[in-house]
Amino acid sequence: MTSPYSNLPSEAFWRSAVTDRAALDPGNLFSPRFPVTRAMKVVTAGSCFAQHVGRTLRQAGFNVQDAEPAPGQVSDAVANQYGYRLYSARYGNIYTVRQLVQLLDEAEGVSAPALPVWEKDGRFHDAQRPGVEPDGLDDAALVAAHRARHLTAVRDVFYSADLFVFTLGLTEAWVHTQTGTVYPTAPGTIAGSFDPAQFSFKNYGFREIFADFAAFRKRMMERNPKMKFLITVSPVPLTATASGNHVEVATCYSKSVLRAVCGSLYEQFRNVDYFPSYEIITSTNNRGVYFEPNKRSVSAQGVDKAMSLFLMAQGAAPGAAEVPRRTGAGAGPRVKRGKSSAEADADVVCEEALLDAFGR
Repeated sequence: MTSPYSNLPSEAFWRSAVTDRAALDPGNLFSPRFPVTRAMKVVTAGSCFAQHVGRTLRQAGFNVQDAEPAPGQVSDAVANQYGYRLYSARYGNIYTVRQLVQLLDEAEGVSAPALPVWEKDGRFHDAQRPGVEPDGLDDAALVAAHRARHLTAVRDVFYSADLFVFTLGLTEAWVHTQTGTVYPTAPGTIAGSFDPAQFSFKNYGFREIFADFAAFRKRMMERNPKMKFLITVSPVPLTATASGNHVEVATCYSKSVLRAVCGSLYEQFRNVDYFPSYEIITSTNNRGVYFEPNKRSVSAQGVDKAMSLFLMAQGAAPGAAEVPRRTGAGAGPRVKRGKSSAEADADVVCEEALLDAFGR
């Protein structure tokens, strides 16, 4: 008798694909649906792990866009502290798909978020990216002016994308209860203050997240019908949860939902590809070495392994020269050596990690 499993390749069986695989060998986990070329205008966004993706693509010579370059010849450490060189615009980490859709709505003038300015110690912060000005600004009007310029940059860079790369990070968020406005951090974590009469906890489910990304994809393709999307799930566990569950249970729920969304998007839309960074980092084959001693932060070795697999699958050499940055209108090319993984990992900016300060 024959079985439908009789002629399947070795990758289909746990013993041959995992048990017999050498430790730390990532295996053949990624077969690109479409090529990512250096001619493509690449726009990056997402949770803090997405910073590794953008940085790796830049270093390998891909055309990663930067609509808000840092002023002057500042170091990466200083630039990153103020939200520069992290993504294709200075929007900071976008942890939920609802936040991504909300940003597009605002950039296109469809709607405006509630309570856009948060205050702390007499300084004023953009509630949608409270970490990009660590010391805050002088007044709310200045925050609004900065935001207006930022939204112009967002609109321009989103519309110019040939490839939109997004890392899904969280299902949990805090929202303005009356309007549904979602924030990247809980009020009171970086700025503002928590008022239970105004803010409430939200844990987005599969249907909401899928619908949000499908709607975002559709709207982006109205500007560029040939646009492609590369999605992935952050392997970084939750720092803290407000769900009432144990943080490991909450993490498993969030990552499972996000992975299911990515799988469904991949199955339904031919211009969406999925890169398994989550699977590469969390595989039992790694014996946990792709995480730092805190069992949460992805190690430099893990980042290298995941991103090297992506580059090799795309026929690109890891660690190539960084894409030239423009420091002003008409600025010429400037090639610089790429960072080591250890340096890159130290530069990751992750507001969600600040929640650890509230733990016991």
